[in-house]
Amino acid sequence: MTAIALQIRNAARQWRALDPVWLALAVMLAALIVFLPAQGMASLRFVADNLLRAAPVLAGAIALAAYAKASNADHLIVRAFQGHAAPMVLFAALVGALSPFCSCGVIPLIAALLAIGVPLSAVMAFWLASPLMDPAMFVVTGGVLGVEFAVAKTLAAIGVGLLGGYGVMALQGAGAFGDPLRAGIGNGGCAGGRIRQPKPVHWSVWREEVRRRTFAKEALSTLAFLGKWLTVAFLLESLMVKYIPASAIAGLLGGDSALAIPLSAAIGLPAYLNGYAALPLVKGLFDQGMSPGAGMAFLVAGGVSSIPAMIAVYALARLPVFVAYLGFAFAGSIIAGYAYQFYVAG
Repeated sequence: MTAIALQIRNAARQWRALDPVWLALAVMLAALIVFLPAQGMASLRFVADNLLRAAPVLAGAIALAAYAKASNADHLIVRAFQGHAAPMVLFAALVGALSPFCSCGVIPLIAALLAIGVPLSAVMAFWLASPLMDPAMFVVTGGVLGVEFAVAKTLAAIGVGLLGGYGVMALQGAGAFGDPLRAGIGNGGCAGGRIRQPKPVHWSVWREEVRRRTFAKEALSTLAFLGKWLTVAFLLESLMVKYIPASAIAGLLGGDSALAIPLSAAIGLPAYLNGYAALPLVKGLFDQGMSPGAGMAFLVAGGVSSIPAMIAVYALARLPVFVAYLGFAFAGSIIAGYAYQFYVAG
């Protein structure tokens, strides 16, 4: 191999190793600075100011995520899937709404649960609740949208999980759902190991060198994850505040619109960005007239699914399970939106 060919090969490897989110962010900022220099500088100041204000919240979220990983506290999830079906659904929804997860994600974990024979009703409860809330998400949500909203979203996560879990139980009683997994689906990979071989929890992570290293590694990983998505979110928010008329948002998703909540759920289901990235965007929409219930419906619908998540679920589960997953997510987000709107108005 010639020296030029080797350089091209190494450059290609480095290009493939680039994080697409940071790459997209760099392209967006470069385009703004070149074509709209005034707005580019304004957006940079907006992002920097908001990241600085969010720093204490970010620190708390990072510490929670790192501690859960280092202590094996996330392995407590296994306890949600033992016992009779009805209480299992309740516990699965509670654990799903409160438990953090590693980068392996919820999809392979669901494959592992179904592969080892966990009832679909409990899996669906966990499946729907798990993307909506965890300790780090609660901290960040409370910091951006207020503790009251974070508590309400936690209750919504549990409620959507219960709706899906008990809904699946009812449908199974009527003869629906056979084998939920598509043919050839494996047992869940590294995430499935938590279910097959749960590890004991070690609350004192500072006594062991390996756990201290795990804490530091997870903290850096979470910092990179939160940092990139919040940076993208604040950049989009700066453009949204500049170019989206407040009157349009207020008229479409405001409290006076009868369709605000179902429309927000319909938009959020496929268009959601990321649980952390959406929070500053929703805060900006609130400032522009979005109703509280519409914001809740958008976050819940989008938190459960997005186009990439739907593709992953469709590849994993058979069509009836996929349709039920979307149906429960959509119905649950609308119910959560109206419930929160009623609470705020009352």
